[in-house]
Amino acid sequence: MIELPQGWAGEAWFVAALLLLTVIATLVMRWARLELGWQAVTAVLRAALQLGVVALVLSGVLSTPWTVALFILLMLTTASLTSARRLTEVYQGRRGAVLGVLAASLLTVVLVFALHLMDWTVRYLIAVAGIIIGNAMAGATLVGRTFHATARERAGEIEGWLALGATPPVAHDDIGRQSVREMLIPSVDQTKSTGLVTLPGAFVGAIMGGASPVEAAKFQLVVLAGILLAKAVSGIVVARVAGRSPFVPYG
Repeated sequence: MIELPQGWAGEAWFVAALLLLTVIATLVMRWARLELGWQAVTAVLRAALQLGVVALVLSGVLSTPWTVALFILLMLTTASLTSARRLTEVYQGRRGAVLGVLAASLLTVVLVFALHLMDWTVRYLIAVAGIIIGNAMAGATLVGRTFHATARERAGEIEGWLALGATPPVAHDDIGRQSVREMLIPSVDQTKSTGLVTLPGAFVGAIMGGASPVEAAKFQLVVLAGILLAKAVSGIVVARVAGRSPFVPYG
């Protein structure tokens, strides 16, 4: 069995190997002409910085209530702005992204702890909030981009509805529902296949952290249900806001 380096040598090896893996992913994307540039590298570097901060929080360095609240606020702000930047071509896309991420994240996190599905501790709060906020962001972005592309394809249909006297929300209703549905299908499929096809990160992480299989499974179920709620809410908000567009063709 090959022994990995320990101490500083081990850390250096980890950084080098991680960078190599990321560069390989980037080269594959460039070979396929996906036009993503070096976004994979910058994304991993940013993730490393952010996970470093999370590690400080969970290790107790930033365990006071106000620092925890500040960190969650930072996560919400970053997620909202990240999604908003992706939806600049969508009608009221930035507003929809911010409202969607905030509404979905706050509602889901509050319900998880109000229903006593998780113990009210800093460790669980940061973990759950991070997962929920990230998925709310992804849901908002995917719905916004799908809505925009579909509305452009069906511009004639939208124009017809408006010509018949329908309001913009009515004219865009089917497109909005289709966009949210398409966004949710992968999450629903992942939830259905959990335990048979995949072992999700929350479950594996809890097991590696010393939790019993039953406790890890309960944690994962809460996460899966929370993700579905957060994505549904963020997607619906974005679709409803974008659906108020009075412009044809959409853009």
